Amino acid sequence: MLADDLRGKAPVTTDWFTLDAARVQAFADATEDWQFIHLDEARAAEETPFGGAIAHGFLTLSMLSAMSYQVVDALPGVASSVNYGFDRVRFISPVRVGGRIRGLFTVASVDELDGALDVHWDVEVQIEGQGRPALAANWITRFFLEQSDG
Repeated sequence: MLADDLRGKAPVTTDWFTLDAARVQAFADATEDWQFIHLDEARAAEETPFGGAIAHGFLTLSMLSAMSYQVVDALPGVASSVNYGFDRVRFISPVRVGGRIRGLFTVASVDELDGALDVHWDVEVQIEGQGRPALAANWITRFFLEQSDG
């Protein structure tokens, strides 16, 4: 059964994703968050404790979507899935513009529903070369199951 398979799934580490200046600018434009700490390297280096420009925390969080495809791609018996929400999100360390991040996904629990599964993931977004993660979250994904004709 898929629920039991998910409960026994080993933690998965994704590939690296770069949060380069172009991606940060595109996110700033999409969200209308043009704060200088994200877009002005020189000013951010001078006026913040970060040593330069940092990616938006919500950009880092939004990358979970791209990462998740590497974790759950082609699960048998799943018709579709949606983001159901978060029980907890903590932004722990900023990601410098140009930095690389990856996700570590662990299944915390699985709730069985009628025709669906709610999968609770413990997710840590790691920053290349740093010991502290960018964020930690408990993310819930709802998997809608394929309906059998029997």
